[in-house]
Amino acid sequence: MSLDLDKRQRAMLREMGVRLWQPPPAAGLAPVADAIHTVAVDARPKRAEGRFDAEAEPARAPAPAAAPAVRPVPAQAPVSRPAPGLQPRPAGVELMDWPALQAAVAGCRACALCESRKNTVFGIGPTAADGAAPQVDWLIVGEAPGENEDIAGEPFVGQAGKLLDNMLLAIGLQRGQIDATAPRAGVSTSVFITNVLKCRPPANRNPDPAEVAQCEPYLKRQVELLQPKMILALGKFAAQSLLQDSVPELQKIPLGKLRGQVFHYLGVPVVVSYHPAYLLRSLGDKAKAWDDLCLAMSVAPTVVRSA
Repeated sequence: MSLDLDKRQRAMLREMGVRLWQPPPAAGLAPVADAIHTVAVDARPKRAEGRFDAEAEPARAPAPAAAPAVRPVPAQAPVSRPAPGLQPRPAGVELMDWPALQAAVAGCRACALCESRKNTVFGIGPTAADGAAPQVDWLIVGEAPGENEDIAGEPFVGQAGKLLDNMLLAIGLQRGQIDATAPRAGVSTSVFITNVLKCRPPANRNPDPAEVAQCEPYLKRQVELLQPKMILALGKFAAQSLLQDSVPELQKIPLGKLRGQVFHYLGVPVVVSYHPAYLLRSLGDKAKAWDDLCLAMSVAPTVVRSA
């Protein structure tokens, strides 16, 4: 097959790797007026030769449109914002009096527990005149309200509450009643019962660290206003909340290792024991809980006499 190629076509074929070859005229034949060029395609095309004509431009497929440049978003410091429907914890908790503290807890919407609670659980104890905080000898701190507590708005009700009442009666204490029932003869009502969390975690799950952090200022202010002579911390989360600033590597210490010792929170002696709900499942540890109560009683009178 013969082709009559001009300079541009020849340049294009060279760019494509097609070798152009023109045989010499045969001997004894007169030269022809028009040169006949034969295009021979090598089975293995070599690298295309350099262009010899500035106008010769290889045919190229159109380049794909470049994607629009994406500008990197500058990193920003995370901003803590309440979730929809939530509000920051009321300011000035550390300066509130008892009625203001009760109102702050009742209306608190600082964490998601407010969305599922029926009632806040501030605590229960004797009533003081003129709205002041009652001055108590004992403060009992549990972990969080359960389903029964959420319904009643009172800590430690149900079977765990009955066990706690019996434990307190064994050392001469009785919780203050909402209906102001007269205490038994020889029994003191100088005890306030509360929890670290003031709202029930759904399905009675363990408290979340962020939830504990939101409620801790309320508990701290309760201790400051109640001025107890002894704090009994019931359960792991109560112990960790009260002792986190005074016991190194507290998170690694099992509850059983915290028993049998006297710690302090805001200058008040703290004794750690098992939660009554745990004792209902582990009856063999009730004797250990009694030992904890005896330890607390051995310290409390000393504090009272030195006050």
